[in-house]
Amino acid sequence: MQITENSLILRFFLALWLAVKQAGSNSVLGRACDRLEALARRGTEHSAIWTFFWREGRVPKAWPDSLACRLFTGLINIPCALFKAVYRAGRRVWDASLFCRLMGALGGASFFFLGLFMLVMLMAPHAMWNNLYGLLGAMALTGLFVVGSASRRQYRLELDTLGPYMTIYMGFICVALLGSLSTHLSLRFFAFHLTSFLLVLLVVSSIHKYEQLQLMVSLAVVGISVAALYGCYQGYIGVDIVPSQQDMTLNAGMPGRVYSFFDNPNNFAEQLEMLLPLDLALFLNSRWRGKLLSLISLGLGVAAIGFTYGRASWIGLVCAVVVFVALVNWRWLPVLLVLGLAAIPFLPETIYNRILTIFQASDDSSVQYRFGIYDTTKNLMEDYWVRGVGLGSDVMKKVFQTYPTNFDGSYPIHTHNNYLQMWGETGIWGILSFLALLVWQLKTGVKRFCAATDVRLRRMLAAAIGAFCGILVVGLAEYTWFYARNMFTYWFLFGIIAACVKLSRQKSENTETA
Repeated sequence: MQITENSLILRFFLALWLAVKQAGSNSVLGRACDRLEALARRGTEHSAIWTFFWREGRVPKAWPDSLACRLFTGLINIPCALFKAVYRAGRRVWDASLFCRLMGALGGASFFFLGLFMLVMLMAPHAMWNNLYGLLGAMALTGLFVVGSASRRQYRLELDTLGPYMTIYMGFICVALLGSLSTHLSLRFFAFHLTSFLLVLLVVSSIHKYEQLQLMVSLAVVGISVAALYGCYQGYIGVDIVPSQQDMTLNAGMPGRVYSFFDNPNNFAEQLEMLLPLDLALFLNSRWRGKLLSLISLGLGVAAIGFTYGRASWIGLVCAVVVFVALVNWRWLPVLLVLGLAAIPFLPETIYNRILTIFQASDDSSVQYRFGIYDTTKNLMEDYWVRGVGLGSDVMKKVFQTYPTNFDGSYPIHTHNNYLQMWGETGIWGILSFLALLVWQLKTGVKRFCAATDVRLRRMLAAAIGAFCGILVVGLAEYTWFYARNMFTYWFLFGIIAACVKLSRQKSENTETA
């Protein structure tokens, strides 16, 4: 605080911020925004459409008390129940054993080790990473949690907290494995889905206080910050230009696209898009030392995502920030728009030219290649839109080879679209369950954001919702799960939304019973 008071620069920006905030609240625009907000609230209260989308829904409402919920939650908690029984039967021996007490203590800190797992995963060079590490890590963390639950009555694997659609979705993932045209090729991708499911389950089950959530997120942000630092270093020294990753006729003068530890610039950009909004929430929620570190991390991340020249992820990050601001204080959206437009002249020329190519899709070979893939995918979908071909891009690649090639004579390796890919792999029921899961989680997150009273939790939830909306947008032009580490981060982010919803509900219930 003393440093803040003695710093002329910080005092200047603080005074500027307060002046803008005060002017905005007293201005004509500010008063107009207040009126629009009041009118919107009145309109939504009496809107049948709004009521339909805002309501709980019959399936989620009935889920907690349903036989299916109790059955699946009970089955998945059998290991926890066994360890609790062992602890009760041999409590004296357990408490007298240094090893048992140590493992129990480590299991109680599963959230910390989950954050550490994300940190290591995000810092591991591509050549040293094996996706099997993801599965082994998720299983080891689950085992650690189970051991830690032995002496903690409230600790359990909270499948019921994730709602009905996660269970339904995972059920169709299993169906897609069993009905695959090549079960052998699908097994590897089933392992990726299992890893992702365990990560979501661990995030929501191991978090019981906001401080635990913040520590876990901070560790993940440290990992992406190191990756961003290395990405900035690559941008400084330069990397080789890969013609297949950038159309040089349309991007003349553009340097090679950085990829950090992730083999491909699009993979790196997607990681940054998913985690930078969480870094923004940490910046707002931290004290001045944390703010300084978060600000440095944000600067590195923004510079690194610029060096990736990943247009889809740029759009996704803009979407994430817009959603975040709209949730936290939507009156700042016009200011955000003005600042964004004002920053354009200060962008490096190569980035500015890359942005312009977004509006030149008809001349961009990468965009034309995607549309060619969509045309080829249409042939496959005509035959497999109901049942799907089975889990994984390997199966789909094999099936593609039984149809006519792309316009350039090649066969696609995936559909370049998350939703089309999931439809092609799992069939119509798989994609419907997947979409239902996404919509329900986002709706639940927004509803809990409106009901939450903890400012820190609201900011973290808004950041997670914004980041998730951003990666959903990126998924329209990219198959973001083709690189397994991105898939793991995707579901880690999903788990953060679920954990924030859980904490908000717990706080509301504690307030009501107090």
